[in-house]
Amino acid sequence: MTLISAPAGYGKTTLVCEWLAGCERPAAWLSLEQGDTELTRFLTYMISALQTLSENIGEGARSVLRSPQPAPTVSILTALLNELSTIPFPFILVLDDYHAASSREVDEAICFLLDHLPTQMHLVLTTRENPAISLPRLRARDQLTELRAADMRFTLPEAEVLFNHVMELNLSMDHITELQSRTEGWAAGLRLAAISIQEDHDAGRLLQSFTGNHHFVLDYLAEEVLQRQPSAVQDFLLRTSILDRMCGSLCDDMVPHPEISGNEMLIGLDRKNLFVVPLDRERRWYRYHHLFADILRRRLLESMDDSDIYELHQRASIWYEGHGFEIEAFHHAVEARDITRSSRLLQGGGMPLHLRGAAGMALDWLDSLPSKELDVRPELWVYYGSALLIAGKPTGVEQKLRAAEAALEGMEQDAGVKELIGWIAATRATLASLMLADDHQGAESNLQVAEAAMQVSGLEDKTDELVGLITPPWNAGKNETDGIVEVIAQSRRALAYLRPDNLPARTASAWMLGVACQRRGDYAEACDAYNEVIANCRMLDHQLMGVTAIIGIAQIREAEGRHDLAAERYREALRLADGLPHPAINEAQTGLERMRRVIESGMKGNRIEPLSQREIEVLQLIAQGLSNREIAEKLFLALDTVKGHNRRIFEKLHVQRRTEAIARARELNLI
Repeated sequence: MTLISAPAGYGKTTLVCEWLAGCERPAAWLSLEQGDTELTRFLTYMISALQTLSENIGEGARSVLRSPQPAPTVSILTALLNELSTIPFPFILVLDDYHAASSREVDEAICFLLDHLPTQMHLVLTTRENPAISLPRLRARDQLTELRAADMRFTLPEAEVLFNHVMELNLSMDHITELQSRTEGWAAGLRLAAISIQEDHDAGRLLQSFTGNHHFVLDYLAEEVLQRQPSAVQDFLLRTSILDRMCGSLCDDMVPHPEISGNEMLIGLDRKNLFVVPLDRERRWYRYHHLFADILRRRLLESMDDSDIYELHQRASIWYEGHGFEIEAFHHAVEARDITRSSRLLQGGGMPLHLRGAAGMALDWLDSLPSKELDVRPELWVYYGSALLIAGKPTGVEQKLRAAEAALEGMEQDAGVKELIGWIAATRATLASLMLADDHQGAESNLQVAEAAMQVSGLEDKTDELVGLITPPWNAGKNETDGIVEVIAQSRRALAYLRPDNLPARTASAWMLGVACQRRGDYAEACDAYNEVIANCRMLDHQLMGVTAIIGIAQIREAEGRHDLAAERYREALRLADGLPHPAINEAQTGLERMRRVIESGMKGNRIEPLSQREIEVLQLIAQGLSNREIAEKLFLALDTVKGHNRRIFEKLHVQRRTEAIARARELNLI
């Protein structure tokens, strides 16, 4: 038997027709309809279909079916099988839309046929739901070929052929990719989209409106799928349509007084191929096909009052929170318009949800709230600013922080208020760090440049981008003195106020403190801060910030002339980075190579006082032919500072002029 089982509109019938046209075997075809579940009617139609292969086949069985007292089903089927076995050539029987005729009696008859099928006969079933016949037994005997929705979905190249070669629409690959994604390769969805584009001649406009609520899709799904379901199934579909994913016990809480359990209903929907998609091999979690979910949600809005829909979201939020899914619980609390519950869930029991992958969701909600609601909950102003930063939008952060401070003014500084003060300071330390970037337009412009750079990425959480943009100590910028003082002050304030167990905020503050102190030359405080970062990152499993802290310590040891310790730290950073794509990793690699050359030079007797990192930068620019003034402008240093670096370079290399310094440096593999 060949079983082709998929939801409506996946092209099952079309596929079998094309296959039959090329397989060079005669075939009998029976298209089944609602009402063909009665066994006598089913067998009568099946015999009529088989008679297209051999005119008199099954006449004996059909005459028995017409008699006032028909014989037992087994006797009728045995007689039919005996006649089929006399057909002298291989043939195929197709039962199209078998789900329409499926009943206990019909299923039993098909099982009997399969158990005694003549060798020259092959059975093909197309169906929207799994038939109640013994598929596992057929699989075990290797007597079953199965095609499912996953096999029937249009791939991107197939969708391109449909749109541009069959329908001759000349769509761009971007448009085709978007349509293939929205339909999830559903053949009818792609065809309906193509028809719409033919009518409108505007693929871009169609993409803006092509959902389950598009009139073609809506009509198809409503007529072919939804209206054919029993009322209990329709009620289940509508109530659970608000869920992005479903499991049995969650559905139980969404549907009051269900006739069957949520788990049984989901298994039944899966068996019926009712546009549900299993999300795991155990089939515990499911979701609806996106276009089907769209039409269900529209029907829900049409059939329920807002208050009833809010209650559904409240039920979902309570279930998700009780099972440890806090982000999902927050989403449904927001949809339920429950500000108190949403605010509590956003706090995340000490680690706000915007730090756990929900920055965009948090911002959407906070953007929707009036200021008076935020003023009575100052923590929301604080999270607003912090979430903007995580989302890569630093230019709007300070306004939220000031609103938070205004709302906190006059409040007793209990543990909760102190924590918020620490959050504000940590957020301001990040802003001050971003303002240290190399830019000729001033600190405020630096925030705009940073924001533009971070918005290039499609990621919702911009933490890694923030780490990359905060000017690292090996690439110091101009006008950094005042900025560094601000970073240090805010970072220290944050660490003084934040709870010891608020590891995300404390780690970020300690890292920025370490960077600023290293740049200012306060190596002892920098190392203390970096060590806290490294310890916290082991608990948080935050790879990037921990690696950059280790590199910072390596650079400090290098500046102190402790080359063995520096090399050890560079190696540790590279080992932990494990191919992490970030400029800091390149610094670890070049730093380790630099230490190797210095150590080897010392072992060969070329004992010179090691050059600092800044001195090597100056030496490289000297080798490029830049003048002292040009070097000063390039590195944002005073001219006298550059001249001082030159003197120390000449002294350490034991040379008198620039050309000698360049030659000596190349001899020692320093440049």
